[in-house]
Amino acid sequence: MSAYTLFASRLLFPLHERLKRHDTVAILRELERSQWLDTAGLQALQLERLRRLLAQAAARVPYYRELFAQAKLTAADFRSLDDLALLPVTDKALIRSQGSAWQAEGAVDAAWQQTSGSSGEPLRFLLGRHRVSFDIAAKWRAMRWWDVDIGDPEAVLWGSAIEHSAQDRLREWRDRLLRSRLIPTHDLTPARMDAILADLRRSRPRMLFGYPSALSRLAFHARARGLRMDELGIRVAFCTSEVLRPEWREAIGQVFGCGVANEYGARDAGFLARECPQGGLHLTAEEVIVEVVDEAGHRLPAGEEGDIVVTNLAGPEFPFIRYRTGDRGRLSATPCACGRGLPLLAEIGGRANDGLIASDGAWVHGSAFNHLLRDLAGLEAYRIVQERRDQVRLLLRMQGGVPAGVADALIAAFRARLGGDVAVAVDAVDEIPPMPNGKFRHIVCLVDTAQPAPPHAREEQPA
Repeated sequence: MSAYTLFASRLLFPLHERLKRHDTVAILRELERSQWLDTAGLQALQLERLRRLLAQAAARVPYYRELFAQAKLTAADFRSLDDLALLPVTDKALIRSQGSAWQAEGAVDAAWQQTSGSSGEPLRFLLGRHRVSFDIAAKWRAMRWWDVDIGDPEAVLWGSAIEHSAQDRLREWRDRLLRSRLIPTHDLTPARMDAILADLRRSRPRMLFGYPSALSRLAFHARARGLRMDELGIRVAFCTSEVLRPEWREAIGQVFGCGVANEYGARDAGFLARECPQGGLHLTAEEVIVEVVDEAGHRLPAGEEGDIVVTNLAGPEFPFIRYRTGDRGRLSATPCACGRGLPLLAEIGGRANDGLIASDGAWVHGSAFNHLLRDLAGLEAYRIVQERRDQVRLLLRMQGGVPAGVADALIAAFRARLGGDVAVAVDAVDEIPPMPNGKFRHIVCLVDTAQPAPPHAREEQPA
C-alpha cells in the first residue's frame, strides 16, 4: 500500500465520512469481523436485525402498521428467517400506489433518491444516512478482498446521467483527493476509445469500475489495435449494473491483465453482492436478506432460478421488505473457497421481464436465448429485438462476421422456441449502442410489453 493510499484510507476518507455524519468506519470494522461468521451466526444476526426492522416498520410506517394489525402479527412472531413468508412480496407498483404511507413517520437524516428507470418508470424513495453508510462500508470491505483500498488510483467508466449531473466542484475535488476519475462512456467511437485507452496508460489505475459492456468494448478495441494493457498494474475490474457475460469477462481479464469482479446492487434495494478473488459472489448478508422466489412469491431452494427478492435491514425510513428487484438469479448452497461465511449467489440471470413473445402468445424468458449465444466463438456483443410477434432480429457483433452455418443454426433454434412461422433475421453489425440511460440491454421486446408475463410462460433451464 502506497503512503498516499494509507493517508487516504486511514485519515482523509474517514474524515470525509465523519463530516457527512456517516458511521462508515465503525460499520466497516464490524463487517470485516462478521464476514467470517458461520452460517448459523450470520442467520442469527440477520434475524435480530429483521425483528428490529419489522418492529420499527410496524410502529412508524402506516402501510406496515395496518398490515401487521390486520394479520395480527408482531415482530416477535418472526422466529426464523423462513417466517418472512408471512409477509407479501412487494414491488415498485405497490410502493407507488401507497404514496406517503410507505414513509416512516418522524424519519430524519434521510434524502430523496430515485432509480434510473431502466425497467420502466423511476421510483422515488427515501435513503437514510445509516443505509448509505452501510452500502459504502460494504463496498469498501469488498475492495480490500482484492488488495485495493480507498485512495488507490481508480478509473470509473460510467454512462449514467445521474452521476454525471452530480459532478459538481466539491465532489470533483473530493474525487481528485481520493484519486478516482470519472470517464464518460456514452459515446464509444473508435477515436474516443483510443483516447480512453491512452488515458489509462498514462494514469495507470489500480482498479477499474464500470459497466461490463463498456469495459469489454474497450478491451475488444485494444485487442484489435494490438495495444498492451496488461502491464499497467491494474489489480481488478469491478463490473456492475449489467449482466456480466462470459465473453465480456474473458476479454476484460485477458486484455487488462487483471481480476474481474462482478458486483450486484441497486439504488433502491442496496449493495447486494460482490465477487471475491476465489470466484464467490458473496451476498452482503449483514445488510440484506436475499430470497429467490417463483411467480407466486414462494421461496425456491438453492440452485433453482427465480425472481430475486430483497429485504434491506438497514432502516425503516422507506422500507424495502421482500422487494422484487426485477432480476432473476439462483442462490448457491456451496461455501466459497475463501472461507467467508457470507452466502453466495450462483448466478444473476438478467431482468425478470427480459423475454420474447412466441407466435402462440406464450412468453419465453430470455434465459432460453442467452444460453444459445453464450458459447459462440468470437462473440463480442449481441442484442435481440422483437417489434412484432412474427419478426425477430438478432444483432451480432462478432470477430470476422457471422458464419453462414452459425446463422442457420441460430434461426432454427429461435424458431424452435418461438414458432416455425416467426421470421428470424441474423445481422452482423459493427456497433450495438447502449440504451439512453447508458446501460446495455441484450433483449428488447416491444410486443405486449405493457402486459405481465402469462402464467404459462415458457422457460428453459441452462444447459
